[in-house]
Amino acid sequence: MTTETKQSAFTLTTPEHGVGIITIDVPNESMNVLKAEFGDQINAVFEEVEKNTHVHGLVITSGKDNSFVAGADVSMLDACQSEEEVRTIAQMGQQLFDKIENMKMPVVAAIHGPALGGGLELAMACHARVVSDDNKTVLGLPEVQLGLLPGSGGTQRLPKLVGLQKSLDMMLTGKQLRAKQAVKAGLADEMVPRSILLETAIEMVETLKKKGKVSKPKKKSAMDKFLEDTSVGRNIVFDQATKKVLSQTKGNYPAPLRIIECIKTGVTKGYQKGLDIESKRFSELCMTPESKALRGLFFATTEMKKENGVEGVEPRKVKKAGVLGGGLMGGGISFVTVTKAGVPVRIKDIAQEGIRNAFKYSYDILNKKVKRRFMRKSEMQKQMAMLTAGTDFVGFKDADIIVEAVFEDLGLKQRMVADIEANCNENTIFASNTSSLPIRKIAEKAARPENVIGLHYFSPVDKMPLVEVIATEKTSDETISTTVEFARRQGKTPIVVKDEAGFFVNRILGLYMNEAANVVMEGEPVENIDKALVKFGFPVGPMTLLDEVGIDVGSKVAGILYDAFGERFALPAAMDKLTKDERKGKKNEKGFYVYGKAAQPTLADKLTFKKKGKQVDESVYRVLGVTPKSKFSQEQIAERCVIQLLNEAARCLDDGIVRNPRDGDIGMIFGTGYPPFQGGPFRYMDSMGIDTLVAKLESYQATYGDRFAPCDLLVNMAKEGKTFY
Repeated sequence: MTTETKQSAFTLTTPEHGVGIITIDVPNESMNVLKAEFGDQINAVFEEVEKNTHVHGLVITSGKDNSFVAGADVSMLDACQSEEEVRTIAQMGQQLFDKIENMKMPVVAAIHGPALGGGLELAMACHARVVSDDNKTVLGLPEVQLGLLPGSGGTQRLPKLVGLQKSLDMMLTGKQLRAKQAVKAGLADEMVPRSILLETAIEMVETLKKKGKVSKPKKKSAMDKFLEDTSVGRNIVFDQATKKVLSQTKGNYPAPLRIIECIKTGVTKGYQKGLDIESKRFSELCMTPESKALRGLFFATTEMKKENGVEGVEPRKVKKAGVLGGGLMGGGISFVTVTKAGVPVRIKDIAQEGIRNAFKYSYDILNKKVKRRFMRKSEMQKQMAMLTAGTDFVGFKDADIIVEAVFEDLGLKQRMVADIEANCNENTIFASNTSSLPIRKIAEKAARPENVIGLHYFSPVDKMPLVEVIATEKTSDETISTTVEFARRQGKTPIVVKDEAGFFVNRILGLYMNEAANVVMEGEPVENIDKALVKFGFPVGPMTLLDEVGIDVGSKVAGILYDAFGERFALPAAMDKLTKDERKGKKNEKGFYVYGKAAQPTLADKLTFKKKGKQVDESVYRVLGVTPKSKFSQEQIAERCVIQLLNEAARCLDDGIVRNPRDGDIGMIFGTGYPPFQGGPFRYMDSMGIDTLVAKLESYQATYGDRFAPCDLLVNMAKEGKTFY
């Protein structure tokens, strides 16, 4: 006989075989998330289990098709007003999971879909874990990405299962393991097809009941035994982890160091002391501005996923796409369309070489996944089969959207519009991946301008999460909604921006990099400028970025911005000398930094174990006509460049280039690597104080001229005491 006890999100089923099944199915949520109010509910289920003499083991599984438990409800933490409230929630989770671990009967987690954060902490408290071999199944503790640490025993249990080094790597990066990796690491005990997941978990309970522990101890090399099983070795691991964290975060993120502290406390002082420090540090981190900013970013991106491009306007379904141009951008756009969106792509290029390059882009990435056993070869072949190509427009008639990725030439792009209108159907959307040309000019001669839109990807397409969707006054609402949904299916975060020169990201970035160039022209060494902005929180400095993008490309964009907005976008005149000297940056190994053989460590460097960092090409100063001499502090350099960025971001909002501060913050973080721990430029301006910002801008204006004049929006906001959020 099977009986059922319903406790809101938790259902206990007690079949005749005596293995109770607790099914988690959180009402009104697309995925299972843990909430504070579940404490009483799950305790009630366990009390029911303890009373039932028929039950001799438990399986915990999910009632949802797409997740085991995707983590804790982040809004629950956001609602907390004090550290004490947060600590109570953490301790409640710790006590609940301790209760599971200390149960006399065996408890097995049957995992299909994401088991993340609190979901993995729950699974780790069970006596064994079986995972489905589905691609959806991933296990990880990503709390660090919200400026937090695992607060319900995760910092104490993970090292015991996967070892010290692997647990540090997972918690400090938020890295997620696929099912096969989880088994290999010791985080899961078995991987099976989903069809027999529950059956296997029940068998595992029976095995545990009869024979005890299922997990096999991980084999360790002699070096790993030294590093993980001796106090001297563990100290080396913790010291190296701390050095690496400080090197990567520049001290801007407090959570990683707290994670190391919690793990170290558990290892050296015992489990209970580890739990105590975990709940304390978790509650402290929850109240930090860094965590609040990162959680704000999480809510913003979650909110955006639910929105249409135009409110109330449903997107059309994209069943087939075309891509014009087989270069780096065309290859990248084709790759994400096929692999993420699952939409077949027809590529057109004028030359077979371009087609080969586009195919090679996808093949190289997918083949690497096959070699690393993240993907079956049959799956790779299936995805590659969705790519077709030609040098003419055969196969384009039934395409729902065409993404153009040809050279930045207005006449060429206008011809592409005409070709698509002649060779496709009347509803086909023409999306231009231009980084600088106004979409209205590209659509100027279009017979159907309502179908023309901008879709600006960032390079490399397979890694950069942002796209700007640029609508003209004539672009239809349906075209906007369809393009936004298409970009989202490609795994991108789309923001809708107004059709003005540079759009949003490149316009702001242009002014920021211009100011960095001004600082160079005053004699500040190139490496000092880059170090200052990396310390501020950017992934790379502006001079490195200019070398990566291409000095020639940067100059061209600067010219477009100057033509559109005038003097405040004027580049120092001497920067033209770099273009005349054929300095294009990394692509021709001639820029601000040394590339090629000259950048490689010499024999002397190798013999003395010197690691050769990036070297500035000293000849660049001669070309620019300046003598390098450090005169500014890192804080002064960073403030001067960033303050220009902030002022222009506010001006863009005032001009309607972005719809709201949220989109502006996401655009800058996902498009340029703006420091996520600040929450984006608009949140940063709020935390700084608008009146403080205006005062700083006016001070710089007095010293350097009107390019620092605060925009009208900031001046008015300062007077009225307003904030962006």
